[in-house]
Amino acid sequence: MEPGGLLDVLGVAAVVLDEQGRIVLWSPQAEDLFGYRASEALGRPAAQVLVDEQHLELVLSLFAKVMSGGGAWAGVFPVRHKDGSTLLAEFRNMRLEDESGRYYALGLASDQATLRRLERDLALSLRLVEQSPIGLAVMDTDLRYVLVNPELERLNGLPAAECLGRTVREALPSLDTEAIEAAMREVLATGTPLLNHFTTGRTHADLETEHAWSASFYRLEDPAHRVIGVAASVVDVTEQHRAATAAAAARRRLTVIADASERIGTTLDLDTTARELADVLVPEFADIAAVDVLEAVLTDTPTQNTKGSPAVFRALAVKAAYPTPATEAADPVGQIARYDATRLVTRCARTGRPILLAHVTDLDLPRIARDEQAVELLRQAAIHSYLAVPLRARGQVLGALDLKRARNDQPFDHDDLVLAGELAARAAVAIDNARWYQRQRHAALALQRHLLPGPTPQPPGLEVASRYQPASSVGEVGGDWFDVIPLTADRTALVVGDVMGSGINAAATMGQLRTAARTLAVLDLDPAAVLTHLDGIAASLGESIATCVYAVYDPRRQRCLIATAGHLPPVHTRPGALPVLLDLPAGAPLGVGGVAFHETPLDFAIGDELVLYTDGLVETRDHDIDTRLAALTDLLGRPRRSPEETCDLLLGALYHLSGNDDVALLVARARPLHRAGAVTHP
Repeated sequence: MEPGGLLDVLGVAAVVLDEQGRIVLWSPQAEDLFGYRASEALGRPAAQVLVDEQHLELVLSLFAKVMSGGGAWAGVFPVRHKDGSTLLAEFRNMRLEDESGRYYALGLASDQATLRRLERDLALSLRLVEQSPIGLAVMDTDLRYVLVNPELERLNGLPAAECLGRTVREALPSLDTEAIEAAMREVLATGTPLLNHFTTGRTHADLETEHAWSASFYRLEDPAHRVIGVAASVVDVTEQHRAATAAAAARRRLTVIADASERIGTTLDLDTTARELADVLVPEFADIAAVDVLEAVLTDTPTQNTKGSPAVFRALAVKAAYPTPATEAADPVGQIARYDATRLVTRCARTGRPILLAHVTDLDLPRIARDEQAVELLRQAAIHSYLAVPLRARGQVLGALDLKRARNDQPFDHDDLVLAGELAARAAVAIDNARWYQRQRHAALALQRHLLPGPTPQPPGLEVASRYQPASSVGEVGGDWFDVIPLTADRTALVVGDVMGSGINAAATMGQLRTAARTLAVLDLDPAAVLTHLDGIAASLGESIATCVYAVYDPRRQRCLIATAGHLPPVHTRPGALPVLLDLPAGAPLGVGGVAFHETPLDFAIGDELVLYTDGLVETRDHDIDTRLAALTDLLGRPRRSPEETCDLLLGALYHLSGNDDVALLVARARPLHRAGAVTHP
């Protein structure tokens, strides 16, 4: 051992006297304590060297008592220092006997002030350790307990005797002992204290409930700075941890609600809305989420809603926080599944009430899964908590939100049920809006397609192709139309129009104008006259405004007459020439009333094409209309294609799937008129 221990701090001096009281041994510590070198003390009477005259008689009597076998003597005595000062020293005096039977007196002395200071420090330390409300322990360099105070006994649920000599791993195996011991080893190695090391687990004091502790570790060194162990202080912070966990959960719930407000219902698409709901819930709230809607709700068919009746669902979304067999147990998206009355999701949908299983057992799994195979998959996924919440909107249950936890070790509780109910209510309204949207969209599309012509006819002297592309949102469906109308003498009327507005009303107005245009066309009226009559009809329909281009092609004369009512100009293409946007009198839209329309003749030879379109093909929010029209003519200037291929090219290159307008497109190419008596031109 190197010097620097407690005895060195005390500076214990050793002095040996013979039977006459002469100094025969003098330790270096005696030199330090009394100030005399050994050469100055040895051989001289101790009383003469160390004792003041007034204490001489007392010292001699005590010496005599010790030497006569009267026992050891201990106490504090004033000693004369070499410098003339008086020193209070703590003495321990005892008689020694050598092998020859001679007696000696051994005196051990230390500075009283130093000794009292160490005694006070020790007493204070012991009281602090024993009476501290904080659990305290000391570990040796092998990380074995050498001291455990009463509070730590209480926290550990083990008496100190069962801890001493054992490691944390041996004494408290239910804790995260690997992390705790790693922390202590780091403190031993670096000397840097580790404060507020957080850990959770169970001890012998309470094996049923998980607790939380905050521990701090400090390296212990002796006065010579040798490492002798680690001190640990431990505070039970279970209540604070629970409060912090509850607060964090509350913050997460608020975050989920705020996230849901922004992310759910961004579109009027049913499947997208369901996926948005699942994305909000996973992984912040649940490990696995499924959104199922009653098939009867989607198809608007009456259903039996009795207590024992089954339920037929269509899966709209399934989301998992990680790869898990539970996703295989869920119904595939888009698939229809039938659940009998014993299933919890059926009960949830039938009663309109949430179902909470905080702790799922093996007996519960058959009531959650669709079949025995799914039961086994959920068991493999270690599902331990389940929550089903009805999707209710406008007084009707639309379906159910199915939530499961596996890796998230916290069971669903009442607060989770309230939050899930809030999210389900918000999502249900969005889902119901999407459902009504799809219904209205389908109705508008059905009306639109019913009012539009069927397969594009191929009139004499023309090869015609057409396309109708509905807009992405239901509010924009319904306004655009095209028509190919056979006339007398092999002539053909080509019509493209666009009713301003959206939805079913626009589709209905379009149907009336298209019917009126066909009626007027068979009267062999010129294009300007047809538009004049349509203008009056549109005005009579109320606040209906429409644009229209009306062209009549005569294959015998190879000429077109064209008139427009506020419509974008058609494109005229000729073999070997650049496409041209026709410069026509624009005219006012139909429905303005009281305006004149003018028709323009156009030579239209064999191989020429006329491209008629509505503004949904070329207008966007991000580009100037002239730029888009230039793009249209550039595409038409490419190597010649068939009219069908030209339609596909234009829609593929110019139309955006996210567009807010529908498109009507008509491409007509002049071809030879093969009929007896027909006049053809080169």
